[in-house]
Amino acid sequence: MDVNSKICEFCKVGNLREALDFLTRSEKSELEVETYCSVLQLCAERKSLQDGKRVHSIINSNGIVIEGVLGAKLVFMYVSCGDLREGRRIFDQILNDKVFLWNLMLYEYAKIGKYWDSMYLFKEMQNLGIEANSYTFSCIMKCFAALGKVVNCETAHGYVYKLGFGSYNTVVNSLITAYFKCGGVESAHKLFDELCDRDVISWNSMISGCVQNGFSENGLEFFIQMLVLKIDVDLATLVSVLVACANIGDLSLGRALHGYGVKTTFGKETMFDNTLLDMYSKCGDLNDAIQVFKKMGQTTVVSWTSMIAAYVREGLYDEAIRLFYEMESKHVKPDIYTLTSILHACACSSSLEKGREAHKYIRKNKKVLSLPVSNALMDMYAKCGSMEEAHLVLSQMPVKDTVSWNTMIGGYSKNGLPNEALRLFSEMQNESKPDGITMACVLPACASLAALDRGKEIHGHVLRNGYSSDLHVANALVDMYVKCGSLVLAQLLFDMIPKKDLISWTVMIAGYGMHGFGKEAIATFKEMRSSGIEPDEISFTSILYACSHSGLLNEGWKIFNSMKSECNIVPKLEHYACMVDLLARTGNLSKAYSFIQKMPIKPDATIWGALLCGCRIHHDVNLAEKAAEKVFELEPDNTAEKWEEMKRLRERISKKRLKKSPGCSWIEAKGKFNIFVAGDIASHPQAKRIETLLKKLRIRMKNEGYFPNMKYALINADDMEKEVALCGHSEKLAMAFGILNLPRGSTIRVTKNLRVCGDCHEMARFMSKTTKREIVLRDSNRFHHFKDGVCSCRGFW
Repeated sequence: MDVNSKICEFCKVGNLREALDFLTRSEKSELEVETYCSVLQLCAERKSLQDGKRVHSIINSNGIVIEGVLGAKLVFMYVSCGDLREGRRIFDQILNDKVFLWNLMLYEYAKIGKYWDSMYLFKEMQNLGIEANSYTFSCIMKCFAALGKVVNCETAHGYVYKLGFGSYNTVVNSLITAYFKCGGVESAHKLFDELCDRDVISWNSMISGCVQNGFSENGLEFFIQMLVLKIDVDLATLVSVLVACANIGDLSLGRALHGYGVKTTFGKETMFDNTLLDMYSKCGDLNDAIQVFKKMGQTTVVSWTSMIAAYVREGLYDEAIRLFYEMESKHVKPDIYTLTSILHACACSSSLEKGREAHKYIRKNKKVLSLPVSNALMDMYAKCGSMEEAHLVLSQMPVKDTVSWNTMIGGYSKNGLPNEALRLFSEMQNESKPDGITMACVLPACASLAALDRGKEIHGHVLRNGYSSDLHVANALVDMYVKCGSLVLAQLLFDMIPKKDLISWTVMIAGYGMHGFGKEAIATFKEMRSSGIEPDEISFTSILYACSHSGLLNEGWKIFNSMKSECNIVPKLEHYACMVDLLARTGNLSKAYSFIQKMPIKPDATIWGALLCGCRIHHDVNLAEKAAEKVFELEPDNTAEKWEEMKRLRERISKKRLKKSPGCSWIEAKGKFNIFVAGDIASHPQAKRIETLLKKLRIRMKNEGYFPNMKYALINADDMEKEVALCGHSEKLAMAFGILNLPRGSTIRVTKNLRVCGDCHEMARFMSKTTKREIVLRDSNRFHHFKDGVCSCRGFW
């Protein structure tokens, strides 16, 4: 037996070591090309790149020309062993017209996601006149599908028919899949209808394509046609149909498929079980999902993640977290989806400590912080109220996407840090393009600050980029204008929303309530119901609030009673609080007290506080003491209003040394916020001008018969000191600043963090009359529109 026969024999039995030894020891003249090819084939099968390179080195040393079959085999060896770069280098050097080698390169590039490289090679094939086959087109279709370009699919479609592959099932099936993945649903349907000899893959392509494009009902129709035509279904069919059931909540069909799977061998497939588990979870049957999970012979990370997601979906966040640690104890490594699911559970349950533990686990196990995981971490910290930790994650991210920025901007807005939200929005614009969600996240920051000018700038950005058709953005814009005191613009935008949802209506109802337009709020509430949208708990809170702040007692009672009788909604504490407030503000203190005593749920400090506020307005000292007792009992650290008739209450507050947040007001002028703190004017650059103006106004008020109401100065001092303290109230300072600095005739808009006191309210009325300026004052409770000495609140505040 000669050397070539011996080496080939070793290759046949898989003895690579002996084959290489003989190859190395043999003379160049003794070896044939087929022998080199046999050894390279074995290297490829064994994925032994090192041995393959050794054979390549021997070929080069022996001066063998690399071409034809030998060149093709070398390319095959390198590609099979994972060295695509070297395989491509040799591929480019050899002249070959073998379609199988071109297909090999096409598939390998597609496998690693380098679809454009596959496309380039396909064009080279065409230029060189190499005839493609069905495998070529199947691969190219997958590339088109991944790139998501319908135009490319249509071009390839033309080649398929031009070259006579229109009757090849593998090609047409790939083309159907490609069209679906590119969104060309109609083209996919047409292809399927024209296909005469449909196999199970053709049907599966249609079912999965419909499901992936949001047409799950159509996918189920194709499945029913399969059953009618008695076409055998396979695992892929069942998985796609289960996904369709999950999407539309068809639990009965899902159960039937479960039964079918148990009767066949499919019930033992992990993919079937995982999809089945997910179907039960999404259809709201957690118990059956748990049973499927428990009976699974082999669980994977997908199984555990689906089960964790099921618990999260049902709001059982602690169970989800517990399952995560159980998964870890069984040495199942979590993937991106597991980590994002568990972080979402921590976020929804506001479990900061458990969220930190999950973050610690990620660091401890040296998990790469992918973009989705980093975003989920920021979302968790933001929803748990720890914006510092959220920002730390953001600062450590090498790459940020729009979701990253939106998560942080929204987090700042929701956590009462509007300035930080606006600052980050400006930073984002330098690095990334904001989208509609960004607008919906940043607009609440403008609303919180009552930053009308900044809000208008963002509105301009919305219009320029076409985001105004997004309902979330439209609602956020209406809310921003409402809270910035521009009710006219809010109403204008509200009217322009073509299809309003419950949030749209509720924002407008709440807006009218905040501005003291109770009748308009009620009219809007009725219009909402007439349009077919039923109110929820929040809507009722908003409309009852509006009635309370406009003194609409009869209307408020009717709406409150309709909650249960018409809408089947059981009133909660906030609804009872609105009714107590409404009764107390309108002077029905005894009825309010009786109402509280008959409440089916235990009243909290807010309820008693509303009664106490009414007692202050209507000077009922005896009832006020009872209400104050309850407030102190429920919230001993709460600050109560103090007034002159309640001396004992004032003394008690003094003894307890209760603290009240300092009054703070701000006004926007020329794009900048000017902040004033009660009693601290000396540090302001315009202190003297502001003080002089306030002094002149005070003298003028006295000359017109006005005397300061000392009951609003919450300090023990003589009348002179009290008057000075009153002048130091922050809203007065801000209003005076606005008169001095804003253009003549422009509206003065001031925002305060606390409820406006009666003295400042009177001062604002006098200022609007004397200076002939409209003043819009927003406090923690509502808006006060002052014009010509009259306030929109009409005394209900």
